[in-house]
This record gives sequence, structure tokens and C-alpha cells, in this order.
Amino acid sequence: MKDKVRKGGGKNQAKNDPISLTGRKDAVGIKQDEDTSFPVKIQGAGVESFELQVHRFWLVQDAVMTLLSKDEVCPRSNLSLALAGTTLDPLAELQSLKGLKPGAILRLVEEPYTAHSARLHLAHVLELLRAFGPQDALREGRSPSILETLTQTQKADSGLLSGKNLKRSLSNTKTESANQDGAPPEYLLPGSSERPLMALLPQSSQPEVPSYLRDLSLSCWNPPPGHRKLQGDFLYITMVTMEGRRCDITSYPKGFFLNRSTEEVFDPRPAQSSPVCHCFTDLLCHISPAFKQTFTTLKNRHQLPPVEVMATPYHTQSWLGPPCVSRIHKNTFSRLGVDEQPATRAPDWNEELQAARDLPQGSLEERLHRDRALLQVNSAFVKAVTQGAETVIDGFVEPVNGNPEDPAFLWGGLFMSQCASSAVFGGDRGRRAVQRLELKGVQAYSDLQGLQGLHTLPTAIVDYKGVRLSAQGLAPGLEGSEQDQETPSAPRGLLYGVNAGPQESPQRRQLLELLAHSAKALSLQRHVVVGTNTFKTPLFTSVDTKGLLGADGRFYILDVFRSFPSDANFCPEESSEEDEGKKGCVKEGWPENYHTDSGLPQSFPHSLCRLRPEMVQAFIQHKHTQFTQHVREILDENGGFEECATACDSRATSAVRAACKEVGSLSDIIFEMRLNPNVFSSGVSFPDSESASIKLQERLLREAAACIITHQIPAFVEYCLQSNEAPMDGASLKLALHQRGINLRYLGHVIKTINQSEHKERLRHIMRLVIGEIFMRSTRRVFNSFLQGVDVPSLSAAVSHFLCCLLVPHFTPTPAGEDSKKKSRRRGRGAGTSEGTPWGTLTGPELWNLVCQDAVETYNISDCLGSGPNHLVEHYGLQKLSLLREFCLKTGVQLRLRDYFLDNQSKAPIGPDDVLNIFPVVKHINMSTVDASKAYRAACNSVEKGLLDQAHERLKEAAYLFGRVCDDLHHEASYCHSLLAKVAYLQGKAAEARSVQLKSVVISERVLGFDHPNTIQQYALLAVYVYAGGETTLAQKCLLRARLLMLTVHGEDHPYIATLDSCLGLMLTGDQAGLFLKNALKLNTSFFGPTDLCTALNQHLLAQWMCSQGDYRSAMSHEKEALTYFTSLFGEDHAQTRCSAEFLCTITKQAVKVERSLRQAGADSTEQTVECLTPTTETILEQMVLVTGIRKLGHSDRLQEYKQKHLELKAAVRKELEKQMNGEEKSADQETGCGKEVKDGGSPAVEETSVEIATVVSANGHVVEPAEHEEKTEGDRGDSEHSDRAAQVEIVNGETEKKAEAEESETSGPNGVESSAANGEMKSDATDDEMKSGSDEVNDAVNEALDSPASPSVLKSKASWADVVVSKAVVANGAGDKVTALNGVADVTANGSAEQ
Repeated sequence: MKDKVRKGGGKNQAKNDPISLTGRKDAVGIKQDEDTSFPVKIQGAGVESFELQVHRFWLVQDAVMTLLSKDEVCPRSNLSLALAGTTLDPLAELQSLKGLKPGAILRLVEEPYTAHSARLHLAHVLELLRAFGPQDALREGRSPSILETLTQTQKADSGLLSGKNLKRSLSNTKTESANQDGAPPEYLLPGSSERPLMALLPQSSQPEVPSYLRDLSLSCWNPPPGHRKLQGDFLYITMVTMEGRRCDITSYPKGFFLNRSTEEVFDPRPAQSSPVCHCFTDLLCHISPAFKQTFTTLKNRHQLPPVEVMATPYHTQSWLGPPCVSRIHKNTFSRLGVDEQPATRAPDWNEELQAARDLPQGSLEERLHRDRALLQVNSAFVKAVTQGAETVIDGFVEPVNGNPEDPAFLWGGLFMSQCASSAVFGGDRGRRAVQRLELKGVQAYSDLQGLQGLHTLPTAIVDYKGVRLSAQGLAPGLEGSEQDQETPSAPRGLLYGVNAGPQESPQRRQLLELLAHSAKALSLQRHVVVGTNTFKTPLFTSVDTKGLLGADGRFYILDVFRSFPSDANFCPEESSEEDEGKKGCVKEGWPENYHTDSGLPQSFPHSLCRLRPEMVQAFIQHKHTQFTQHVREILDENGGFEECATACDSRATSAVRAACKEVGSLSDIIFEMRLNPNVFSSGVSFPDSESASIKLQERLLREAAACIITHQIPAFVEYCLQSNEAPMDGASLKLALHQRGINLRYLGHVIKTINQSEHKERLRHIMRLVIGEIFMRSTRRVFNSFLQGVDVPSLSAAVSHFLCCLLVPHFTPTPAGEDSKKKSRRRGRGAGTSEGTPWGTLTGPELWNLVCQDAVETYNISDCLGSGPNHLVEHYGLQKLSLLREFCLKTGVQLRLRDYFLDNQSKAPIGPDDVLNIFPVVKHINMSTVDASKAYRAACNSVEKGLLDQAHERLKEAAYLFGRVCDDLHHEASYCHSLLAKVAYLQGKAAEARSVQLKSVVISERVLGFDHPNTIQQYALLAVYVYAGGETTLAQKCLLRARLLMLTVHGEDHPYIATLDSCLGLMLTGDQAGLFLKNALKLNTSFFGPTDLCTALNQHLLAQWMCSQGDYRSAMSHEKEALTYFTSLFGEDHAQTRCSAEFLCTITKQAVKVERSLRQAGADSTEQTVECLTPTTETILEQMVLVTGIRKLGHSDRLQEYKQKHLELKAAVRKELEKQMNGEEKSADQETGCGKEVKDGGSPAVEETSVEIATVVSANGHVVEPAEHEEKTEGDRGDSEHSDRAAQVEIVNGETEKKAEAEESETSGPNGVESSAANGEMKSDATDDEMKSGSDEVNDAVNEALDSPASPSVLKSKASWADVVVSKAVVANGAGDKVTALNGVADVTANGSAEQ
């Protein structure tokens, strides 16, 4: 019943919400499984009867694929389904089959094999028998999932607690904590400098793969002779069982049987008493009892969740490999030959991708099918590109052209090249920029919605062994086919571009229409350039872009690497000095003193510096803000905005025209901002008629470039100042900069901004990351050149030598003495030595000079990197281990898992045997999951509004859609599950939060990386949810795991370490808890200052711990600091200040009591008193929720804006009522009614702070959710008094009891007026008389709610101090829920409206 009457996210809101995922027809597929699924019974094909849940929208082949993955059917294949004796069409929909209803019987039918399907069946069997072991992911360079290792000792049912069981488990947590022996290891304690790598990848609990057979290979009698082919023989297979028996097996259409052949004699006849088995494993079980026993164990073993075992769409690199270099088991099945691709035609990647893009999108099911098809095709394409790059660069493919400077290769349906090096673009740096920008352009055009007729080729770029290759699918032919010869007027080939020439055809007009739509979506201006033979060509794109009509009838757009506007900061203008001499000032668009302050514009190593699409959109938003300001200023000068807007005269039109001209709008009647991609581009000329437009575009591009320095970089720095989840490594730094449109070539300017900031010391972690990123990116460029002079046998030795030169100060290669000669003779080769090789002469100082030179040329920094790696360690706090990790992730190098001592100068810390592999680093197109992402964004909006019910439903929809498209193996799916867990926890569903968060952690580990910053945060959140379920040991493991990863990735000097240490200090006991809490306080003080909310909370937590230790003097000192902060921020009358004051008073009383007890009775009373001050488990849990940001408390300017708007709305309501009411209604109600309600009700709790997720959470995590007031009649009010009305919540010994309270909270009058404000709706249905009568009662409730004192929960009460800090009480229209304060001091009135 509780869910039915809960407000704040109900059905009425869902109906009226403008952000709708899909239409009601489309929503059928995403509601719940029970709406679209039903059970059927599966029989036949030698399997035991079982039940299968199928969906109505499935095709028959979808059901078959699901069956093949079931344990009851696996590893059988080549099966079909039959209903009532009729074999079903694989492409038929289940809902269209007559007679298929719940409980129907479907029979599995064994279909005859073909030569191809027989090989596929063998490959399927071998995939099952190989069953990846725990080290296989590392051996293949894939990021593993470690969560299973942490949870192996936990009971499976521990996460299924709810209700009373959850409360009981919470009360028993202390007992479990006391019985555990899990003290944190020394290397995880604050202040430790030890960074062991072996702990990063602990031993998995999964057993190694058992041995099934001694050998399985193709027979020496293979392939079958002609006369046996005529009798159906496909393959001959030789098998040696574990018992030592050698057998030959024949594969033919009906299955597999044992023949009579031996090593010496060929006899393909079936052996006596040999059955014919459709499944290969059935025959193996019949032949070998040992295989049958082991195979039965394999099928009955513990099955991991699909998200842990399914292959990720794209390769996520692990920079650490297995600790053992050599193989630990042989590949028994490598000689069977089914892994080798048969000699078939190479796939047409372009046709497969375009066919997937052309799939219908009318309904939700069609869009999901299309998105999944696109993801699968692109995933297969990227995998082929990875294999092709290794094959090409390793020298197994000959180039198809004769140009040694730009060799081109054809492999597996791919065209791969390095792109020609051009002096115009900047040599090798320019060539790499062309490849990178081409990929960005293809991504931009691929993401355009509603342009199905415009196509791009499948594209990816690969960096492997210092070489960058660009890979594309083969473009369709341009010549006409035989059918087109009847219509010779239809052009084939180039339709658009500078070199296309004058053309006129329906196809060209259609292509131009598509390009016009794309230009509008990308904010690109239509312009004219002078092409060949002085022909003026109108363009919607960059000058390099070509549009063509392929032989397949599709329009393609190529060469889009200059699609985005130029970055004027790095485009020095040749005529700038002349113009400045004429005008005596800088060019139009640059701010005053811009060049003096920033040193821009300046040159760059290549001439392809372009603005990011995020920057283009940010600049347009910036110009729109200027536009609205100009309009308002002009209207204010001409009589005011309201007068001009309602007078319907020309003043408003003139104001808009003037503002459009001022900001540079493309139109003079509406705001429309577009940029020209060819301005500031080399080799482009414009006609004289375009001079005014080009001048305006130059001004806009200068303003956009200056906006990066003046707005975007300062905004990024300010974000880092306020956030405790600031970037942690190079990847997160890159993402944070790119989201704000800042290219990484601005890293030097980020350093300059930090150095000029008054909070430079608080930004030291960002400075550390920026310096490390500059150093690593310059090192990678030097490393790419270094590898070009290394021969293949010396790669491992060369890479290890390079790393030693990079990380060891003043490293010089050791001469090849007797020791190295002996080692070489022992290994049997001398490739590991550096004697006589060019790369072996490289020394540490030489390498450092090269890196510093590149950093100066690229980022315009000097003396920042110093003279060696120790300078980075001493001045910036960089860790060599973190630099080593960044280097490996950027270059694809994989190192052996062992502890490296990088400060050892007497011996090389990294040897040739430590370099296990070099993997290709691939950048590819990201296929969008449109509907899932839309549902996720809608859920985020609901969370911001505080509509938790609505957010929960939308997040479940989004998670379902992500599962349909990408099987949840997507980075955005991890974010979605994490937010779903947060919302579920805030709703009191701790068990659901735990299970969802477990999935989020696994997804993050496998898709983003086992040590990715997002993985660290997900582990910390998981610790809270499992702690709520009573699993203290697992919670500690998760927090320690997060701290270990954080120490490896960044180090201890980071704000997020303070978050982890606060949680560990709450969870641990004794002196170790104090160590973590003191370290957290030190970090928060240094990063956020002594007057920050995080610091004040840490002061309270430390005081709480000191009370539990009996150190009341120190506890008083820390609580005084917290009280000082709350007083300065909220004032003395605020509830939070009163709470801290009462806590301080209680500590003082306890201290006096202890002193008296010590003087009178000794230490016994002291121990008793200390025990009383130990915080409860519920208190610890709620404080962890606050610390980790599950529920955030922070400053909000939006709340101030909301309050002002709300006051204005109330004033408007009063005016309206004055006009409509009689004279008697014009009374003192204006002072005691709505206006005073808001004025008094908006006391410091409302004015100063806001809760980001507006909920009132009781001690056990259950939620009294925000509700929207609904209009009700008198009859409705009587029925819903005990459900929709307020409930009084009392906390008694940590348990929540709800008492229905019949209380008039809403009234309806003849002249009810609705007013909406901010993100939630607040409806005023009171007449003026009702305002007057209810005024005193409302004000009393508000004052009691906001000014009531509260004492902290760490004392005798089991309620939570954190709830007093977090809970907000706001009253609208006198209606609210009365919540007894957690310490039993006062009643708090909470409103029914969500605010943020």
C-alpha cells in the first residue's frame, strides 16, 4: 500500500512530463518482463524437458540462440524449433505464430550438418572445453574483473536482506566486525610509500581449466578422398583420451561417429557398436569415461553472471599481465584447425554497416534491433582492424602501392594506410592529426539524427609499435552498373566538392539538401570558395570534403578531417602586423591585452588545430547569453521589457535586430549562430562578395578561441576546486577537459591559470595530473620515433631500456660484460643486450632532453619538467608507478605482474622479460544507444527534481534498454546502474541497491578498466550498500580495494582519498580508525580549507571517534571547529548549528563526569561511559551515505533563484486575489498569508543550503519521499486521509514507526490559484480567508521545523546526526509531514515538494 500512495513521482507526473522516452505504443517493449514474456516447454534433441521464458517480440531465431546458451542444451547446435510437428521459420515472430501460447510445447529438431556448420559446431565445443581460466584475460591483454575474488568468502544470501532481517543484520554488524581478523595491511595505512603491484590482481577463486583430453587434432587422413566425399564425409578427427586410447572420428551430415582408422590403416567405416551422435560431446562421453566425468563437472560448476563472462564489444587493455611469463598449460585443441578462417571472400564492412544503418526505426523494437546490429557490426569491424594492424605492421602483408612513404594495404576487407605526409599540414605530426580529425568528423556525421541518407565509411585508427594506421571499409565502386546503362543521365561518382565542377541533377540536389541539414545540426555556415579555374563553389562543409554517389545508390561523404572550425589561438595570421600597424590596435574579436596576457595566437607543430564540437556548442550558448542581455538592455532603455513586449510596437523588433548584429547572428531577426570551417584554413580563397561575411567569421572564431582562455579553463579550475571527485588520472583529466571543449594542447595554459590562482596549493593534485599528462604525451611521441629504429628481435629489450632511461635518474646502459654474455649464452640468443645497437646508446639525460624539447614545442612550457624524474617526484608529488601505468596504457605495452622498485639506481628495475607484449591501441566510432541514453538522461533530470519514484522507473527502463542493445557492457550502462543503486538505496531498498551496484562494478572493471577512476568510485559506493546489509568484512574489502587502486593511480594526496579514509575511519575500530580519520581531516583541510562543509563533517567524525576512545578534551576541540563553521555559514539559530552546539555541550558534560569519576571511583566508570558514547551501526551507515555523496549537501545558487521566483509568484498571487476579492479580503492577510509564509518559512535552512536529492531519510534508510500537492475534493480527502496525508514518523531505538495522523493539510476554495516554481510544483488553493485562519499554525510549524535544536546521534540515542545535517524541511501551503527529530528533541515539518 505504501508504494500506491507515495507522491512525488507518481503516474500523474509521468503522464504530464514532457521528457517522454517513447510513445505508449513503443513503451510496450520496456514495461516489465511479465507484460511481454510467457513460458513454453522445451523437449526433444536428447535433452531433458525444461521451461523457457520467451518474449512475444522475439523472432524464432532469437529463441533458438537463447536455447543454445542454456546449460540444458549447450553445447548442442544446428537445431531448429517445431510446433505441433511443423518446423518454424527462423525469421517469424513468436507473437505471429498460431497456437503458441503460455505452456505450449516446442520441440528441438536436430538439423543435418553442412561442412561449414560442422566446423562451427566443433568450434563451439572447443570454446566450451577451453573455458577461460582466471589468467586468460590478462594473457590476452583484457581488463579482468576482480570483484568475484573479493566476494568469494561472502554468503550468497547476505545480499537478500530486507525489512526486519536488514535491521537485525545491522544490529549484528558489530559482532561480525569484532570477530573479523581483517586489519588493513601496512601498505594501505596513511603515510605509507609502499605500492605493491601484486595486490592489484589477487589470485582468483576460479579453478584452472581441467584436462579433458590429451590431444584433439585433424587426422592425418584428412581431407576425405573423393569417394568418401560422395558419401558425405566432412572431416576426420583424431583424439587421444585421458585413458591413453587413440580414436579416429568422422564428421558427416547426421553427426559424428567412431571409424576404424588407425595411424597406419585408413578405414572410414563405422566401428562396431559406435553410435551416431548429433553432438560431438555425446560421442566423447560414450568413448571416454574420464571425459564424461570431467565434462559433467564442467557443466555443474558455479556459473558466473553473464556480465562477467560475455565478451566486451571492444578490447579494454590491461597494462599488467600474468605473473608467470610462460604458459602454464598447453593448448590441446590448437591443431584441430577450426580456429583458422576458411578461405572465403573478405567481408564487405561498408555494406554490413550501411545495411545496419538502413534498418527501420519506426518503433522502439526496430530501433533497439538497429542499435544492436550497429554495435555488433562496429565491434566486429574494430576487432578486424586490430588483427589487421598487427598483421600489416608485423610485415605479413605486402603494400598494394609502390609508395614507400605512404604504403597502403588491403587485408580482410580493410583499406589501411598511414596517410601521406604533407608539409602544408605539418609533416608527421600533421599526418597523425589528419587521421585523428577524420575519425572525429566521421563520428560527428554518424551521430546526426534524422539524416539516414548521408553515409560515412566505417573508420578506425590504430597505434601499434609506434606506427599509426588509418583503417576504413572499402568504398563502393563509382562506376555505373549494367542496369544503370539505360539511364546514362544518372551521374555516378563525385557530386559535391571543390573539384566536382558545375553539375545539375536530382541526385546532386538531394545530396545538397542532406548536407544543408547536416550543416544546420553541426552549426556550420553555408559559404562560397574559389575553386579550380576560378569557379565559385558553394559549400556546406570544409573545402576538403567530397560527396559522392556510390554504385550501391547511397550518398557518401569523405575527407571530413577539417569539418570543425579552426582554432584561432593557433592560427597566426600573416597580415596581423600590417593590420595592427594600420589600426593601431589588435584585430577585432580579441579581448584587450589578450596577446600580452596569454601569448596567443601562436604557432603549433601542425596546422590542423580545430575547435572541439563541445567548444562550438559552449560558444554558441555563450553568445546566446550575450544576445539575451543585449535585448534586455535595449528594451530597458526604451521603457522596460514588459512594456515593449506587450505594446506590439517596433521597439522589440529593433532590439532583436540590434542584438543579432551585435553578437554576429547569421539572421537579423532570430538568433542563429553558425561558423565557417574554412576560415583560417591554409590554401582556401574566398570571393570578394564574401568579404563581409568572412570578416565577421574571423571575429567570431577569435571570440570562440578567446572564450577557451577566458571562460572554459577558469570554469574547469573552479570545478576542480569544489569537487572531491576531481580527475584522478590522465584519462579522467582528458575527459573533464574535453567535456568543456578544451583541447589537450591547452595543458600549458591550464598550468598558467593554476599558477595565477590564489588557490594554487589547493589545486596541486590538478597541477600534478597536468604535468604528468604533458610528460607522458611528449614521451609517447618520442617513444614512437624510438621504436622505428628497433629490429623485431630486440623489441622487449628496447622497451625495457627506454623505460629505465625514462624513470631512473641519470640511467646509462651497462656495457655488455661477462655477466651479460653468460646470460645471453644461457638464453641461447644475444638479442636481449644493447651492445652495438643504435637504440642501446640512448641514455637517461638524452631521453629527458628530447621529452622536454617536445613539451616546449607543443605546450609552450619551460623548466616545468626539470632535469629528471626525481624533479617531478619532489616538486609535484608524481609517482613513478603512476607514470609507468600511464605510459603502458597510452602505448599498449603490457608488463609482467610483479613489484617494481623504480628508485633502484644500481640495477635496471625493468628487464626484457618484464615486457610481455605490445597491444594495438584502437580509436573507433562509438555507436550511440539512442533510446537507452535518452531514458538515462530523463532519469537524471528526475533525480535533480527529487522525483525518486519517477527516476527509479526510468532508470530501470534505461538499464533494460542497455541490456537489450549491448548486454550492459557499455560505460554508460555502468553509470546507469550506479545511479539506479543510489536511487534504490534512498528509497529504502538496500538489497536492490547492493545487487545493482555489484553489476555496476563488474561493468566498470571490464569496460573501462580494473583500475579506472570510475571503478574506484563504484567500489566505494558498493561498500556502503553491502555495509547496509550487514556485510562489514566485504565493505572493508571494497574500501581497501578502492584505496589501493587510488594509491596506484594517483597517490595519497587527492581529495577522494579523504572520502575513502572517512569511510574507513567510520568502519574500523581502535587506533587505525583514528589514523584514517585524521588523514581525511588533513586532506580536506588542505584541499577545501578549514571552513568547508567536508572539513566540518570530518571534525565531527573525529570528535565522535575520540569520544569512543575517551579523549573528551580533543573531541571538544574538534567539535568547536565544526561549530565555528556551522555558525559562520548558517548562523546561530540554525538547526545544524544548534545540533553541533548540543553535541559540544554533551561532550563537555561527559568530560566533567569522567573527571569526577576518575577522582572518586577510578577507571571503571570511565570504561562504562566510553561504551555509551560508541556510535551505532545506523549512525555509521548514515554518515557514510553523506560522506560518499549518495546524499549531498552543498551550496546552491539555484535555490536562491527559486526562492526569489517563488516570492515573485506569491506577490503576483496576492495582486490577483486583491483584484478578484471583495474589500473585506484586503486585510492583514498580506502580511500573515502566503507572503509571510514564504518569508518566515525560508529561514536559514532554505536560504543557505539545499539537498541535491530532496528526500528525508530515516535511520534505517527508508524514505519519506517528496510529494506534489494534488487538487482533491472533500470526498477524496476523506478517503485518502490515512494515505496521502502526512504521517508522523517517530524513531524509537533506531526503528521507524508510522502513525497516521488525521490532519488538515490542504484546503480548496472557490478561487484556488495554482503557481509553479523551480523543478517541483507548488499549488496554492487557499482563499484569502483560509490564509488568514491558517497563518499562525503554518508559521508555528515552520519555525518549529527550522529552529528546533537537535543533539547528535553518537550519544545515547541511536538516531543519526547525519540526518539532522541532511534533512531539509520546507512547508508549502501549510501542508506537510511531521517527523519527530531523530534525537527526540522536536518535531520537524517536511513539505510535499521536491526542491533543487
